[in-house]
Amino acid sequence: MNAKGSAERATQAWLGGDARIAAAEFARVRAALASTGQPTLLARAELLRCATRVASLAFEPCTAFDALAQDAQPAEQAYARYLAGAATPTDAALLPEAHRALASGAAPESALVAIQDPLSQLVAAGVLQRQGRASDAVAARAVETASAQGWRVPLLAWLRLQRQRAEAAGASDEAARLQRRMDLVSGAPR
Repeated sequence: MNAKGSAERATQAWLGGDARIAAAEFARVRAALASTGQPTLLARAELLRCATRVASLAFEPCTAFDALAQDAQPAEQAYARYLAGAATPTDAALLPEAHRALASGAAPESALVAIQDPLSQLVAAGVLQRQGRASDAVAARAVETASAQGWRVPLLAWLRLQRQRAEAAGASDEAARLQRRMDLVSGAPR
């Protein structure tokens, strides 16, 4: 119970942009789960941590999970491959329900809209971006989802992606509008 509450607080803190609280809460998660001696539980927590990074377009290696991977269950190993953008069709059945359609090859936009949980939706959008399959509609949906939750970190990441795409398309007015929105979110002076 302590680990679950700390994991939720760590996730919310990280998505909201408070890395200090996120680190402290996750240290509590690690301590509580390590005391059980069950590597699968700790592997799941590490995957949750990695999933928040993918949701925020921070495509860094999931090294803490990698250290536990050999003792992880097939479902956790499949989810790790999914987060890395390398899930196979056989992995789809092992994934959480929200991600199965996307991993099975469903159309990205429709699979994303069908996901009800905001974090799962952002994770799926991040996986699509990692795979190079995130359309402008996927990015817009991710911005809308992060904005509705007040999650600064993923919101800024997805707005940055939209701004980069606008700049690449020569849409300077749109890029400027997106930069103003990013400044608002980050608290930069106007």
